[in-house]
Amino acid sequence: MPKVATGLDILLQDADLQERFKGKVALLCHNASIANDYSHAALRFKELFGPRFIKIFGPQHGFATDVQDNMIESDHFVHPYFNIPVYSLYSETRTPTDEMLEGIDHFFIDLQDVGCRMYTYIYTLTLLLEKCAGKDIEIIVLDRPNPINGIDLEGNILEHEFKSFIGLHPLPVRHGLTIGEVAIMHQKMWTRSKANLHVIMMKNWQREMYFEDTNLPWVLPSPNLARAESALTFPGSVLFEGTLLSEGRGTTQPLEIVGHPKIEPYGLFTDHLKKITKNSGLNGFALRPITFLPTFQKHSGKVCGGYQIHVTDRKTFKPWRTGQFLMRELYKHLGSAFEWKAPPYEYNYDHKPIDIINGSDKLRHWVEQNESLEMLDSFEVLDDYAQLVKEIRIY
Repeated sequence: MPKVATGLDILLQDADLQERFKGKVALLCHNASIANDYSHAALRFKELFGPRFIKIFGPQHGFATDVQDNMIESDHFVHPYFNIPVYSLYSETRTPTDEMLEGIDHFFIDLQDVGCRMYTYIYTLTLLLEKCAGKDIEIIVLDRPNPINGIDLEGNILEHEFKSFIGLHPLPVRHGLTIGEVAIMHQKMWTRSKANLHVIMMKNWQREMYFEDTNLPWVLPSPNLARAESALTFPGSVLFEGTLLSEGRGTTQPLEIVGHPKIEPYGLFTDHLKKITKNSGLNGFALRPITFLPTFQKHSGKVCGGYQIHVTDRKTFKPWRTGQFLMRELYKHLGSAFEWKAPPYEYNYDHKPIDIINGSDKLRHWVEQNESLEMLDSFEVLDDYAQLVKEIRIY
């Protein structure tokens, strides 16, 4: 299978395309903004545009992707090598100011998304599009793969009441779009004021591909997604950010494991989880009992018992359903030791973090009331969304 060429790769390979961009250039990027030879987009932009490359912007976790947690903001600074401003769009503002945008003719976005609603980069993009509506600034999205494929849809649609910076638009948990397609969907479905948007498409990417199929190098797009495999468990494991269970932050396997100091993993697995998992109808994964010691964040310095989610068949694995299933079982097992995390979460002070993450309070009630797995079908109503995305897809 030929290697996928990202939007960045296409730009770097096409001299005629480069000639289109005559004015001053800005770049929104992060650690994973690399070409297929591992060179960083900012370095290539310096070579390509010289003194016309005037500003860098970074999303959550920073331009360097070195900031660990939610609601930990990055500062603005002048980069010591590029000698141009680096503006943080996860700072006192999520939207670029008029001053930040001053002098920009072409604003490029090169961000690796993970294909999940609860990931902020697509909202940094859509807020930028809204800010640039009506301005004489061209927005160019350098498209990248959806690492968990561009076909499968999963999870509930965000309810408007639970909007936040990890859920601004009516998307399911697995939205099935590339970041370029999210930009197109925003312009067609979610805004009245249009920006001057252009998407530089990939070559050789097919919707059924997972990241491992692209032959592209994986570089972590956020500090706790060091492996491409983690992107596939993320739509389920991210739910545990709304609890006081550990989702593995502070370990070498974040967002692939879950646990708590009160769990004895072998006994719970042998006496209960093994059988109920087998009878659940969920497939494509294995739970492995583990103990782990977080070095920071939840339960830092305390031994936790829990489980690693090993994906055995990507095509049948349903991460969102698996995450909800584990949440229900661990809630029931831990009893009073189970706690929902208290607000705030992503600057929302009104709702429980689990409800912000789920985009609904119905799933929390489903867990608390020990409802059946079949009832998840009533939350996962995706026919209308599936029809909408057919109009959006460019691959």
